[in-house]
Amino acid sequence: MNNKTTLVILVRDELEAIKQLIPKISLNSVDDVIIMDGQSKDGTREFLQEKGFKVFTQKKLGRGNAFLESLEYTSNENLIFFSGDGNENSEDIPKMNQYLKEGYDLVIGGRFILGGSKSDDSDDPLKIRRYGNIAFSKIVDTIWGSNVKDSINGFRGMKRTAMERMKLDAPKHEIELQSTIRAAKLKLKIKEFPTAEQERLGGIRKNTAGTSILAYRLSLFLIKEILIGKKFADEKS
Repeated sequence: MNNKTTLVILVRDELEAIKQLIPKISLNSVDDVIIMDGQSKDGTREFLQEKGFKVFTQKKLGRGNAFLESLEYTSNENLIFFSGDGNENSEDIPKMNQYLKEGYDLVIGGRFILGGSKSDDSDDPLKIRRYGNIAFSKIVDTIWGSNVKDSINGFRGMKRTAMERMKLDAPKHEIELQSTIRAAKLKLKIKEFPTAEQERLGGIRKNTAGTSILAYRLSLFLIKEILIGKKFADEKS
């Protein structure tokens, strides 16, 4: 099995941001780059194709679906999921890649509590999203022993074999919480390192990532994971 890494850049109507972001990414720090496009209407897809990127249009919308569909377009073992809105720190991609190549099954860029971590609260002055995320992460750690401070951040890397064992099926942003929980349930190797979230480079936060909507959906998925236990796992788990 190869130990190569594919950087999966997730975009949906991110033209303003992606034009500024692409020059900042060390593309040669990974073995391959693909774009998962959430049916953009603003020219994002065309711009990236003109730059020579392999762009694949999602069959089903949603961040979780982008994660899962990306497996069809690369055979590499390591996948790094990176948002095209500029929120995530591109300087941490080589670090995440190194942890994956060292054998970690799930690598998470943590925005909270860890020394050197930082979240972008520019559109959340009351920091409701920040403290809500910390609370969810504490619950996950208490129940399953994840030892993760930011169980919901989308900037993460996963091994293909780990994703297959986790049997992920969350269609939207809940896939981040689901993958953290299921990795902990299966006692997979998890690495969290501090990252400094950046202010987005353009556009607005998607409705599905809004604080109230996301909190509701995450709560449902948390309850679901409590109820199913390890019923999703194969016999080797």
